[in-house]
Parts: sequence; C-alpha cells; structure tokens
Amino acid sequence: MASFGCSHLFTKIVLLLSLFHFTSAARRLTESTQDQENLLFQYHNGPLLSGKISINLIWYGNFKPSQRAIISDFITSLSSSSSSKPTMAQPSVATWWKATEKYYHQINSKKYSSLALLSMGNHILDENYSLGKSLTGQQIKRLAAKGDQHNAINVVLTSSDVIVDGFCSSRCGTHGSAKSSAQVEGKNYKFAYIWVGNSETQCPGQCAWPFHQPIYGPQSPPLVAPNNDVGLDGMVMNLASLLAGTVTNPFGNGYYQGPAGAPLEAASACPGVYAKGAYPGYAGDLLVDPTTGASYNAHGVNGRKYLVPALIDPSTSSCSTLV
Repeated sequence: MASFGCSHLFTKIVLLLSLFHFTSAARRLTESTQDQENLLFQYHNGPLLSGKISINLIWYGNFKPSQRAIISDFITSLSSSSSSKPTMAQPSVATWWKATEKYYHQINSKKYSSLALLSMGNHILDENYSLGKSLTGQQIKRLAAKGDQHNAINVVLTSSDVIVDGFCSSRCGTHGSAKSSAQVEGKNYKFAYIWVGNSETQCPGQCAWPFHQPIYGPQSPPLVAPNNDVGLDGMVMNLASLLAGTVTNPFGNGYYQGPAGAPLEAASACPGVYAKGAYPGYAGDLLVDPTTGASYNAHGVNGRKYLVPALIDPSTSSCSTLV
C-alpha cells in the first residue's frame, strides 16, 4: 500500500508538472499571439466619426490674432476645395485629409460610408485663464465641454505659459471623449475632444521638432517653420495627428495598433515621418519655400503652408506621405 501510495503520488506530481508546463506553454503562446496582434494596425469594431463635423476651438490663455489665424486657416484647409473656397495648390491639406477615407472603405459598412467632413465651428476665448495656469486632465475636459457637443470635435488650445499634466513629459496633446450634458432623442451621448499645448517655451525640442533642435537623438539643424512661429507650427502638426486619431479611433475601439491603453493611431503609428526618405532624426525630403527657406509638405488656404504627419495606410500598414 505504501509503495502504491508513493507511486500514485509520483504520478500525480508528474501530471501536475506536465499540466503546469502545458499551461505555461499555452500562456506563452497566447501572449506571443497577442503580442503579434498588438503589432498589427487594425480595426477593433468600434465607431468612427463620419459626416459633417464642426471643429470648435477653445483658446485658453494668450494667443495673438495672427496665431489664431494659423490654426483657423489649417482647419479651413481640411475641407476639399469648392466653388465657395479658393483652390489650394497641390499637395494640399485637403488631399492629406482625404487619405483618411481609406479607413472607412476598409470597413465596408454603409454606416461609415463617408469620411469625416470637417469645417470651422465656433471660437471660444478664455484669455483670463479662468482655471489658472496649471491644468489637470479633468480641467481640460471641463474646458472642452464649453463648445457645442453635437456633431462636433471640441479642441482646447493652451498658450505657451500654461502647464498641463503630462505636457512635455509624456505628450504634446491628447484626445478623448466625455459624456454630453445635452441629449439627442432622449439619450446622452459622447462627444470627442482634443487638447494641444503650445510648446514654444516649455519643450519645443520635443513637441515642435523638426522646427527646433531635438531634445535627444540625432542633432540635425532645425528647419524653418512655414508660418514663422515654431510654437504654432508645432501645434498644427500635433493637432493634425490628433484629428486623424480622433475620427478613426474616437472612443478607444476604432483603428489603432498596440495596447488599448497606449494606442498608436492613424498618425502616431508613423512617428517622425513627414515625407519620403524619413528616418530617425530626419523628417524626410520635404518641400522648401524658395523665398523663406521654410520646409513644408502641404498647401493650405490663404497661401498658407503646413507640415502634416504621414498617415498609416490601413490596408498595407505602411506609412503614406504627400511628398
């Protein structure tokens, strides 16, 4: 009996060890599969933003009228040219934005049959720093709620003397969603918002590169900003990236790559890429204005020039640029 008991115990131990190794192997295989899936840029079955959407700008702090015009003209430039708008030279900001249409075609759903048609909405000025000069994420959300929340994206823009949690240390801007205070058909709904900070005095080497010497990495000379304002041209680049991320992943379950908590989205999946030939520390073979020496890759309204990021092609998972 004793011998049988030892043998039985031994058999149980072997079985448990085998089960442990099998479970561990299965777990590693699952984690490996998940890691591989995280490397793919893919659609996660959530809603996208489509149709006519107004961009409301909430200006927090001190912005000159000329600075506000840089952002306003960029928003206007996102719309395709029509008889009521001046024709933009090519490559244009509107052509860049139209590339997001691929995300909608990829889904092949009548619900999302058209891309987000963005237009200039309202301007809300908060020049007296109503919430102070140091803001939390919740305060950004409160500011975003000041704009119209139906069929809109509310963009909070903070001036160079405003500190925001995480600004420079981990981000140059962000996008998110919040529950609307209003109702449509008796139901509350979520509205999308964006925050972008002016990094001119706080971290231009991080948030306004390539128009400023980088904080780290290859130390190539900074490029000339197309609107002669390093802080605002940096804001345009970050706003462009976040707008693309907002419409294609508004509520965290649209298009992205990697973990949901730290997703790489339509533009952020192509970091530092602005033109063909880009590599770490080099933005790519950009166009150069012969008069000013400014680097850019997209034309806008009113003779504006801008630098917009590459967008990842959802069908090939490769970065696509205008030039």
